[in-house]
Amino acid sequence: MKKLFLIGGMGAGKSTARKALTDEGLAWIDLDQVGHEVLGWDTVKDDLRGAFGDDIFDESGDVNRKALAAKAFATPAATRKLNTITMPRIEERYTDLIDGFEAEGKPAVVVEYSVFRNRQSSLAYGADVVMAVLAPLEVRIERAVKSGFSEEDVRARIARQITDADRIEASDVVFNNDGTPEELRNEVLAWWNTYKSCC
Repeated sequence: MKKLFLIGGMGAGKSTARKALTDEGLAWIDLDQVGHEVLGWDTVKDDLRGAFGDDIFDESGDVNRKALAAKAFATPAATRKLNTITMPRIEERYTDLIDGFEAEGKPAVVVEYSVFRNRQSSLAYGADVVMAVLAPLEVRIERAVKSGFSEEDVRARIARQITDADRIEASDVVFNNDGTPEELRNEVLAWWNTYKSCC
C-alpha cells in the first residue's frame, strides 16, 4: 500500500487536495485528528497532568486544547515535553490505522500532516511520496480567517511551521494552489492518474 503524505501550511489547500484523492477511493489519515484522539487516552491525560498541571482540563475532565497549547507552546522545552508524551501514542495509533487499511487491501492511503518538519525524524520517513500544497501567504491567511480563525492566531501558527522553501526541498511533488479549488483538484487528479499507472 502506497503512503502518500500531504503537507502544507495553514490555509494552503491540503483538504482540497486530500478530498480529490479520497473521492477516488483512497484511504485517509488526518494526523491532527489522531493527535486530538490520543488526548482522550487516560494514560496521555495522566502524563499531561503531571507535566502541565490540572488547569489544562475542563470541568468534565477532558483536555482543554487551548489551555494545553498556551502552556505547551510557551517555550521550546515545554513543546518537547508535549511531544515526548504525545508522539509515541500518535505513532502507535497511526501504525494501527495503516495495518487496518492494508488488511482491507487499500491501494494507497493519504496522510494529511500539518505539523510536518522533515522526512527523517517523523512519521513521513515511511512515505512513498511527499506532496506539498503551497499558496501565497496572504491568500492562506485570508482562507484561514474565513474558516473561523483569528488573523493573530493564524499568523502565530504559520510562524511556528516550516517555510514553503523547506516543504519544496522535502517534497517529491509540489502543487501551487494559487487558483480555484477546481484547478487544484484537477492538478492533483492528473498527478494521481499518472502515478498509479506507473508506480
